[in-house]
Amino acid sequence: MARKVGMVHTVEKLIPMWDELAEEMMPGTEIIHLVDEGLLKEIVAGGELTEERASRLTSLAAAAEASGADAVMLTCSTIGPAVDTAKDSIRVPFLKVDEAMADRAVQLGQHIGVIATLHTTLTPTSDLVRSRAAAQGREVLVETVLCRGAFEALGAGDTDTHDSIVIENLKELMGRVDVVVLAQATMARVADLISDDEKVVPILSSPRLGVERLRSVLAGN
Repeated sequence: MARKVGMVHTVEKLIPMWDELAEEMMPGTEIIHLVDEGLLKEIVAGGELTEERASRLTSLAAAAEASGADAVMLTCSTIGPAVDTAKDSIRVPFLKVDEAMADRAVQLGQHIGVIATLHTTLTPTSDLVRSRAAAQGREVLVETVLCRGAFEALGAGDTDTHDSIVIENLKELMGRVDVVVLAQATMARVADLISDDEKVVPILSSPRLGVERLRSVLAGN
């Protein structure tokens, strides 16, 4: 019997990327996509991760579970903290896409750089890294960098400007830390634009590591 997983998104246009990763790493697995782009847009516009917004996430995860999902994964880092509350209402595993990335970063170094194009993602990702370090009995120093103007460029369809801003900030940050964490799934492909010679420290992104963790959870069920 084929396994089934639910993915909860706040950016619909990234769904093809998740489908490709799932097909590569979990062939034959049925993927249920649930989307609420308003959650991210409301927070970016100045909102907070309120109880009502967290409840919306719980409802999406519950819908995936009701559809027969064996596990659910949230692909958005900004609202990741809401998963901790939602887990109490979901009977199947509910994963944060960036938790595996945070675990790997903590294993690779003590001085960890967190880079983002959205200010709303810096705090939840940094907090996640610290909490995963504490869970492993490790102490870390987290340094954050915001790529100003990159998110706006991407929203306007100017990927070249987005990429150049992120790359410039990445190169500067790599000189000060042991490992770099890309706080958003939208940044993952930028790491591939940097040559191996220029990657003086590991650069981690959440999509592949997140799907690897999801696959492992499914295998254990």
